[in-house]
Amino acid sequence: MRNVDERPVAEGGGGRVAMPSLAWGSGGFVERHGLWSDAQYAAAAQMRRVVDELGIDLVRVCFVDQHGVLRGKAITRPALPGVLKNGLTAPSSLLLKDPSGKSSFAVFGALELDGYAGFAGAGDVVLVPDPETFRVLPWSERTGLLLADLRYPDGGAVPYCTRGMLRRRLAALADRDLALTVGPELEFHVFARAADGMDTASVGRPGRPGAATAVRPLTPGSQLLHVEALDGHDGLVRALHDGLVRLDLPLRSVELEFGPSQFEITLDAGDAALVADQVVLARTAIRQICRRLGLHATFMSRPQGAETASTGWHLHQSMWSLSTGEPVFASADSSRVLSDDGLHYLGGLLEHATAAAAFTTPTVNGYKRYQPFSLAPDRILWGLDNKGAMVRVVGTGGDPNAHLENRSGEPAANPYLYLVSQLVSGLDGLDRKTSPGEPTESPYADEAVRLPSTLGHAVDALDASALFRRALGDDVVNWYVHLKRAEFARYLAEVSDWEQREYFDLL
Repeated sequence: MRNVDERPVAEGGGGRVAMPSLAWGSGGFVERHGLWSDAQYAAAAQMRRVVDELGIDLVRVCFVDQHGVLRGKAITRPALPGVLKNGLTAPSSLLLKDPSGKSSFAVFGALELDGYAGFAGAGDVVLVPDPETFRVLPWSERTGLLLADLRYPDGGAVPYCTRGMLRRRLAALADRDLALTVGPELEFHVFARAADGMDTASVGRPGRPGAATAVRPLTPGSQLLHVEALDGHDGLVRALHDGLVRLDLPLRSVELEFGPSQFEITLDAGDAALVADQVVLARTAIRQICRRLGLHATFMSRPQGAETASTGWHLHQSMWSLSTGEPVFASADSSRVLSDDGLHYLGGLLEHATAAAAFTTPTVNGYKRYQPFSLAPDRILWGLDNKGAMVRVVGTGGDPNAHLENRSGEPAANPYLYLVSQLVSGLDGLDRKTSPGEPTESPYADEAVRLPSTLGHAVDALDASALFRRALGDDVVNWYVHLKRAEFARYLAEVSDWEQREYFDLL
C-alpha cells in the first residue's frame, strides 16, 4: 500500500511517501487532481486494514450540508476501494435545499451558481472521503463512517462545501503564523419517546415536514448539576460516555443542565478543524445512541415543553503563534486579562455579531433563546467572567490560558460556518484594531445593541455585510442568504398554534 523505503531522508531513506503503490489507488480522481496529502494516503491504507480485520461491511460516506446535517451513502466493503480512488457522486441539489428538503433554487431551470451549470438538472458533485476521519461506529454493527469534502466533476473545489470553507480560512490564518484553538460546550435535550414507531401524521413533504416525534420529559428541570438526578439516568450517561469515547472523541464531561430534559457535554479544546469534525460526530452519535435507547435527542434550541431554559453552544476560542507557540489573546500583564490583540479580536466579534448570527444561530427557533436573565445573551456585550454577556472573557491577569467564550451560538449550528463567522469577524477586528469598549456588569440592563430578534433580521445583516462578502465571496453569501430567506418565508407563511389560540375563539 505504501512505498517500501519510509526512512527519513536524514537517515539515508527516500522520506515518508504514501502515494498509492497498488492499482486500487492509482490513476483515479483523487490522485489525478492531487486531493489527498501524504498523511491521508497513509490513513487510507490503515483504514483498509482495519476494515478487513474487523469485518466492516458498510462505510457511511458523508458530507455536512449547509444546515450542519450529515448527507451521504452507505458503501459496501467491495465498493470501498473504488470510492477511495474516485470519490462518490451525489446530486448537487442537496446544496440547494432548506431544512425541510425543499429545493429553494430552480433546479430544473437555467440555473448557474459559481459559474457551474451542473447545478441545473440536479447534476452531480463528487464526495471525496477524508480517510483521516474514519471511525468505526460503536452503535451500528460492522459499520464505519467517513467524512468527505465536495468537488466538482472537474476536480475544482465546491465553494459551498462548508468543511472546505473552514479549512481554507484556517490555511489563510496559518499564513499569518496563527492557529485557532476552540473548545465546545454543547447543550441538548433528551426526551422519552411517547410511542414506538412512526405515526402517519409524521409523514410530510418537502416544504412541509410532518408532525414532530411525540415525547415525554425525562427530567423535571431546575436541578442544575444535581448528581442524584444525573444518576437516575445512569444508563443514558454510560451509553453516551461509551459511545463518544469509542469514537475517539475527547469527552470531558456529561452534565445535567438547568432546564427539563436538558443535558450538556463538553469536549477538550483543540485545533479548530479537528474540533469542528468532532462536533459533527458527537451530535450524530448522541442522536443515534439515544434512538437505540428509545429516547429522542434534539439539538433544537427551544423545543416545546422545555421553554424554561433553552440550549446553547458556548464556543471557547483562543489563538497562538505557530512559530513561537505563545498565546495571542492572553496578556502577560497581571493587571489585565487580555492582550491588545485579544481585545481587538473581541472587538471584531462584537462589531459583526449581527451579521455573524446568521451562522451562529441559523434557525428560526434559535432566536427565541435570546431572553433576558436566562444565562443566554440578548445584547451585544462582553464581560469579565459574566455568563449573561454575549462574549465572556475567561481567565485572570497574567493567565496564559485566558480566552474568549462566545455564548450566542445555538447547538444546531453548522460547526464549520460557526467557526468561519468567528474568524472572519475576529480577524477584521484584529486588523483594524477595533475596540470592544468597556466590559459590562449588567448584561441585561445596559443600553447596548440587541442581538437580532429573528433569523430574517440576521440574514438581512449578512446580506448587507461588506466584510462577509469580501471574505466569503458574493456567490457564497448570495447562496446562503437565498436559502435562509426561503426558510424564513415558509415560517412566516405558516399559521402557528399561537395564532389559533389567540384569535380563533375570540374573533
